[in-house]
Amino acid sequence: MEQLEETPGTSIHFPNPNDLMNFTVSITPDEGFWNKATYIFSIEATADYPHSPPKVLCTTKIYHPNIDLEGKVCLNILRKDWKPVLDINAVIYGLTTLFIDPNPDDPLNHEAAQHLREDLHSFKRMVDRTLRGGICNGYQFPRLV
Repeated sequence: MEQLEETPGTSIHFPNPNDLMNFTVSITPDEGFWNKATYIFSIEATADYPHSPPKVLCTTKIYHPNIDLEGKVCLNILRKDWKPVLDINAVIYGLTTLFIDPNPDDPLNHEAAQHLREDLHSFKRMVDRTLRGGICNGYQFPRLV
C-alpha cells in the first residue's frame, strides 16, 4: 500500500487510517464519454491479497458497458488475468482505462454495451443525459456534471 501513486485525475482516501486494506479511489477522467465527472470506487484488499485481486465496487451510479447499475466492475485483471505481481496501481490504471476505452465485448451492462456497438452517437447522448441526472430505462442517475 505504501507504493500507491496518485496520478492526475485520481485521488485515494483512507476513511479509517488504521485500516489500509479498505479505501476509496476517486477518478475524474479528462477524456472520453465520462470526462469531467468524478467516480468513486471502494477497494478492499482481502486477506489473501496479492494472491487474489482486490474487491472493487463503483459507488457512483453510471451508464457504462463495463460497470453495472449495482457498481460491479468488469475488468479482466480483477478476474481471470489477475497475477500476484499486479498491484493496486495497476487496478487504478485499469479503472481509468475503462473511461477512455470501454469494452463493449466484455460487458456487465449488456444494454449499454449493445447501445455502444450499434449507435455511438446515441450512446454518447445517453451518457450525457445520465451525467446530468437524467433517467435511462427507469433508472434515475445522480447529477455529476
